[in-house]
Amino acid sequence: MMALDGIKVLDLSNYVPGALCTMILADFGADVIKVEPAKAFPMADMGYSPGGKDRERQAAFFALNRNKRCIGLNLRSDEGRRIFHRMAESADVVIEGYRPGVVERLGVDYGTISGINPGIVYCSLSGYGQDGPYRLLSGHDINYISLAGVLGLIGPKDGPPSIPLNIIADFAGVSLYGAVGILLALMARGKTGKGQYIDHTYMEGAIHLITWFTHRFFMDGTVMKRGESWAMGSYPHYGVYRTGDGKYLSIGCLEPHFWDNLCRAIGKEELMPAKWSMDMTFQAPDEKLLAIRSCLEQVFLTKTRDEWFDLLAPQDIPVGKVYDIGEVFSDPQVIHRKMVIELDHPNLGKVNQVGILPKLSETPGQVRRFAPLHGEHTDEILGALGFGAEEIGNLRKDGTVG
Repeated sequence: MMALDGIKVLDLSNYVPGALCTMILADFGADVIKVEPAKAFPMADMGYSPGGKDRERQAAFFALNRNKRCIGLNLRSDEGRRIFHRMAESADVVIEGYRPGVVERLGVDYGTISGINPGIVYCSLSGYGQDGPYRLLSGHDINYISLAGVLGLIGPKDGPPSIPLNIIADFAGVSLYGAVGILLALMARGKTGKGQYIDHTYMEGAIHLITWFTHRFFMDGTVMKRGESWAMGSYPHYGVYRTGDGKYLSIGCLEPHFWDNLCRAIGKEELMPAKWSMDMTFQAPDEKLLAIRSCLEQVFLTKTRDEWFDLLAPQDIPVGKVYDIGEVFSDPQVIHRKMVIELDHPNLGKVNQVGILPKLSETPGQVRRFAPLHGEHTDEILGALGFGAEEIGNLRKDGTVG
């Protein structure tokens, strides 16, 4: 048994944040059907199922779409819309990632689908929400984290904001919160028998992620500034240091005993009194602390990254090697925890993918199928709805399905 056995999800989200959201559901047994345009989109790396050259290889390694099926369906056609409505009759979840108003024009909005299936859990993922002055604005992760106050906190004090990978609003803010919202709504439906609508946004997800950093502002008006908090790497206790081989090492010695351990390990016991304290959270480091950081910078240049890690980690010092992606999946802890898994592909041989999270003891997730090709399951899905081979052929000829 899998945790989400029997749950059917119709996925209209298309792009990668929605793909990660539904990958989580699919990894734990949900039957996720990607509903894509009848013609293949040339954007397989952005979340669409591949349909061009080298498509089998693209699909095999694209973990975000694993465990899913795919139907090519023209929702702009009357027949395509009717087919989607028939699919929705037996679905549990619909997830979409269009701008507000698009699903209404296509006739696959919550009002329409809930009229067909009152138990449907319908999740909309948009930049700014279905209402409000920004509802129709376009955007990407960089824009959402800008308006959420996140980007303004990242980077050096005297420089411009530093642009992070698009994991904050896109993947943490939408993918994870979207999955949580869907699961909560399914739990509520188990009690009430009714579905509901989830209006979730990239910007709001990013704001919610910085909850811990907002309490002082609401309490006394304190505004955290870029480069002036321990969490931003300006303090010696918590930051990244260049090592002798040109690589980097992260240090996180906030607790007094960790700082003492570090000072002893590097032969700088005289620095022990300069411990981190909570009153440093919302202020920039003073000259003394900046001098200590400069001292540590010189110390860490005397050994390689791996030498420092091997020396410090066994002495109960929070330390990490700053990896590139190529190094991550050869790390012994990553391998031991199965965060890289090796799969057998029928045509390509061994294929590696990122492992499954979260790790459940009784109903763990598993990879049951590789990501689909564009329209790979169109005939199978239509056949389950009662369409015959001749009907499907005609629908393909007129561009209703692909």
